[in-house]
Amino acid sequence: MGADLPSSLVDEYLVVQCQLGDAGAFTRLVRRWHPKLLRHAHRLTQDPDAARDVTQESWVAVVRSLATLRDPARFRGWVLRIVANKSRDWIRREQARRLAATRAAAPARVDSGPRSEPDAVQSVRSGLLRLAPNQRLVLTWFYLEDMSIREIARTLSIPEGTVKSRLHHARNALRSLLEEA
Repeated sequence: MGADLPSSLVDEYLVVQCQLGDAGAFTRLVRRWHPKLLRHAHRLTQDPDAARDVTQESWVAVVRSLATLRDPARFRGWVLRIVANKSRDWIRREQARRLAATRAAAPARVDSGPRSEPDAVQSVRSGLLRLAPNQRLVLTWFYLEDMSIREIARTLSIPEGTVKSRLHHARNALRSLLEEA
């Protein structure tokens, strides 16, 4: 496959080949997508070990259900949704432990001066972790995965207006959390 082909076409071709039983195509698909899925899981869980576990569980789900994907052109949204669902499951299982650990590990802020970049990044990460899963998901997909509102809507099977509303509320919630910190 030429380097000049759009990435989505390459993915679509590989999915079709996988559905036809080509194990080599699945290996190439994993090679292309594993780092992206790992980053996505890490953004959602904020835990590198959990991200690895979630990504592994996601690949198992992909293997089990790739043959049922009717539109190979929607692979990107489909696989990101699997990771998001597996991440949400992990967060639900670990929420109490993670919140307690996050609160215990958070350093007390003495001054109210400008934050350094690492502090700001850590504050955003903490804020994302405290958001409701659906809010964290739309923010992550929109800002970090560069998914369009239309793509998010199709992936979640919700109207575009609902995505816009969730983004609006998620931004406001994150802003409030960051102002509290």
